[in-house]
Amino acid sequence: MESLLVNSVEKNLTQFMFSNAIFLCERLLADFPSEVNLQLLARCYLSNGQPYSAYYILKGSKTPQSRYLFALSCFKLDLLGEAEAALLSTVEQQIPGGAAGHYLLGLIYRYAGRKNSSVEQFRIALSCDPLCWEAYAQLCSLGVAEEASTVFGNVAAQRLQKTHVPQRINFSEGETKDQLIDSDKASKDISVWQTEHVPGENQQDLKVKQLGAEIPPDTDNQRNASSHTNGWDLNTPSPVLPQVLDVPPPMLYKNMRRPEVEGLMSVHGEPRKKFVCEEESSEAPEESRRRRSARIAAKRKIPMFHHSPSESNGVPSLSSMIGKCRIQSSKEATTSGQSINDTGSSVDDEQNSNPRGSSLDPFSLMSGISEMLNLLKILGDGHRSLHMYNCQEALLIYQKLSEKQYNTHWVLMQVGKAYVELQDYFSADSVFTLAHQKYPYALEGMDTYSTVLYHLKEEMRLGYLAQELIAIDRLSPESCANGRCASGNYYSLRKDHEAALKMFRRAIQLNERFTYAHTLCGHELAALEDFEDAERCYRKALSIDTRHYNAWYGLGMTYIHQEKFEFAQHQFQLALQINPRSSVIMCYFGIALHESKRNDEALKMMEKAIVADARNPISKYFKANILANLGDYHKALKVLEELKDSAPQESSVHALLGKIYKQVKLYDKAVLNFGIALDLNPSTSDAVKIKACMERLIVPDELETEEDL
Repeated sequence: MESLLVNSVEKNLTQFMFSNAIFLCERLLADFPSEVNLQLLARCYLSNGQPYSAYYILKGSKTPQSRYLFALSCFKLDLLGEAEAALLSTVEQQIPGGAAGHYLLGLIYRYAGRKNSSVEQFRIALSCDPLCWEAYAQLCSLGVAEEASTVFGNVAAQRLQKTHVPQRINFSEGETKDQLIDSDKASKDISVWQTEHVPGENQQDLKVKQLGAEIPPDTDNQRNASSHTNGWDLNTPSPVLPQVLDVPPPMLYKNMRRPEVEGLMSVHGEPRKKFVCEEESSEAPEESRRRRSARIAAKRKIPMFHHSPSESNGVPSLSSMIGKCRIQSSKEATTSGQSINDTGSSVDDEQNSNPRGSSLDPFSLMSGISEMLNLLKILGDGHRSLHMYNCQEALLIYQKLSEKQYNTHWVLMQVGKAYVELQDYFSADSVFTLAHQKYPYALEGMDTYSTVLYHLKEEMRLGYLAQELIAIDRLSPESCANGRCASGNYYSLRKDHEAALKMFRRAIQLNERFTYAHTLCGHELAALEDFEDAERCYRKALSIDTRHYNAWYGLGMTYIHQEKFEFAQHQFQLALQINPRSSVIMCYFGIALHESKRNDEALKMMEKAIVADARNPISKYFKANILANLGDYHKALKVLEELKDSAPQESSVHALLGKIYKQVKLYDKAVLNFGIALDLNPSTSDAVKIKACMERLIVPDELETEEDL
């Protein structure tokens, strides 16, 4: 009877019949009480989303497997102290669960704010199981990941070979080359494993080294953040940032029929499937590039530009990455997936068949290990580069993937995020649209997708996306949280900040560790001029992820609003340590320095921002503003004339030109630029200021100064 019940429970778990598994397992435990059967019941509870039940039945258990399941239950209940104690409650300090146990302990340490300890556990998890990708992803997000070629190199291959290949293939010295090589394929597979042995680099030595290794300090290249940026909205219409890339955006065709399986790229010169975005024009309105950062910026002296702290450097050879859609042939579609038997087969038949890979010979297994590690090297290098905000390099690395791997949801999300950081929202929209159409059930990255639609002012699509995400699973916290986040962006786009704040707070209620939602709450509160609560939200986001540079940027802007310029400088400096490539952070850092009367440093920071991104209009505008305040009107005019050519539709640029021409007594040009600024529909407050400047054109500067006082 016991064997029958155990087999039935395992079968129910395999078939996702969790309620039936719990019922049968309770019968099993009643008649045959044992630690193993108790663990089986705990597995049933955890599979059914009942960690509290598993917590109570496992409390006090001492066996390794029970301790691991109990720690997992505690972690899901946010009982981090008990979870850590369960994993470390042995004299020999051996973590139960192997790589999974070390990974879980690493997560516990990270959420508890113990970075060095978490890094150590993630590295041990990788040494135990090189296929524990999530451990490497966590190291990337912490900014301490080693190069993927090192992590997934020869040592990882030896570990996987020892674990998965049943018998080591050793050849005696007397064997000839013909005896060693049975075929070309076998020869190729063997060569992968014939690596030179380095003393001290065996698995035992590696483990000892990793346990005792010091955690390397953060560097500029390692500091990064995976979050998305919503910046500050300022009072004047912002100069439209010209196309980020040197080549035009991808061609978007109307009414093109999308194939069931689509591709994106080309590898090594071979054509790879491209994508298009339906019912869109490649010439989207320039004003759609406006960032949320423009919405919340200081109302004092700061014009509105379409930038945020996100990276805005161009990507070379975009045409090799995005283009027309090439329909995949039916033959490719058939061979890309498993064929379905017309007669069908039951789950029992599949279970009775030979397990996948059971008949593989050692050479095939080693070949598979080599292929898998090579794939992880590419994915790891791309993921690491993205978290270092080297987005151009990340995009080029992902190009090396095969068409099938590139068009998976995870890779498409990484590519989309890279384009977002480069502020190429049109390309990002194309990638996210393709991913959402191919994988409508996937929720990861949809918060970023909603932000892209916000920046493109796609109000209708944003509202539809919010409803669609919530409708995927109304009982799923992840689905509802992403839907509320999209709804918040929708209301924020409509300038309904109260409703947007309500949506973001609902998302936080569903997922308290939703870092991005905390930051967006801060942006909305700043827009409502509730700077104290905004600061609280930013600090809450940083308590979850200290490398979330958008929150540091938000704090800096909040301090600029409150004229606490020295505090603002400190926040921008911390943000730059995480994302050293952001010209927008450099620009606002320069503004804080200028307000602190550190004009030389401010000008140097503006020059640095221009070098980092020559297309960024904010840095050029504020450089001209600083030069004008210092009385160097000719240099300021030169910078503004260049900026006017690249951003001719910006009222703030023409308004500043009018003020400078007034100072140099060129009243005709001053009136002309003030008139152009008014024709470009500035905000109400800016329009009032421009009209006041026009009325005072003939007033002497002395009287004007007295009026201002």
